Amino acid sequence: MTTMNHTRTGTRTNVQKASLAVGAVFLLVGILGFVPGITSNYDQLAFAGHHSEAMLLGLFQVSALHNIVHLLFGAAGLLLARSATGARSFLLYGGVIYLVLFVYGLVVPEDSAADFVPLNSLDNVLHLVLGAGMIALALILTKGHATARA
Repeated sequence: MTTMNHTRTGTRTNVQKASLAVGAVFLLVGILGFVPGITSNYDQLAFAGHHSEAMLLGLFQVSALHNIVHLLFGAAGLLLARSATGARSFLLYGGVIYLVLFVYGLVVPEDSAADFVPLNSLDNVLHLVLGAGMIALALILTKGHATARA
């Protein structure tokens, strides 16, 4: 029976490749959030909160803390991709976190004190797509594989 861990030859499973790809994208997004020009209104980048007017690609509201979280999330994806079990966990639980953020964005008004994460409507849609996509990758890419405890 096939296990989800990579072999001694160094080949990666599809779920590990997906975790690497998703982690790399999050790292890139975290870096780009600190690049003036790619992030418009960069001079209005706040550390945290809904008062940050910085917009990644002119579309997604970001703050310094938001960018740091993307960097940490990306690093986690790369590190957890070292094993198939870790990669699956990153995609599955990371997807759940993004679905929670989606619900949070729907429930908490954008201008309220409870809105500690700068989110706009496009962020909410992106969080829904990311959450569903990451969970789908975790489940589809490990379907029929025995999980090995790392």
